[in-house]
Amino acid sequence: MCPVPPRRAGRYTPRVKRALPVLALLALAGCGFHPVYATRGATAPAVAGLSQIDVALIPERFGQLTREALQARLEPDGAGTIHRFRLVTNLGLATDAIGVRPDSVPTHVRLIGTASWTLSSEGPTGATLAHGTARDVDGYDVIDQQYFAADLANEAVQRRIAKALASQIALQLALYFEKHPPPPT
Repeated sequence: MCPVPPRRAGRYTPRVKRALPVLALLALAGCGFHPVYATRGATAPAVAGLSQIDVALIPERFGQLTREALQARLEPDGAGTIHRFRLVTNLGLATDAIGVRPDSVPTHVRLIGTASWTLSSEGPTGATLAHGTARDVDGYDVIDQQYFAADLANEAVQRRIAKALASQIALQLALYFEKHPPPPT
């Protein structure tokens, strides 16, 4: 029968390993950390503020994709609430051919999406409340003699970039409403 090897310093028991994440969360809570979408009382200030945003029209197909993604994140339940804020977004989508073969044919295309946004109050004054930017990079491979495959890959990448930009904007807006809760309706 083999003797049990002694424990090495720095090793934790399974019970301690399970308790470490809980202890880390408690330590963060003591520092004022809390989830942005956490409810306190009736509803979270971020959720209440986000649901009152009207997303302005954004031109072109990439703008439509981004607007749909923003609407899905700002008002996920689809309930029509009174819009007290307006979000105006300006988009840019740059294409960069990389991975170029010796015959000058690109083998990989990189797309860079940028969005600058402005949140303003609805009404006659339309005062600017917040503004920010978001950026995302994605790409796809170009396969020889597969034009439609590249077209489909380009559209899929644009959808992913639109969703990523919408997520970044929604998070920035949620942080704004955490610091500046909207007045109750």
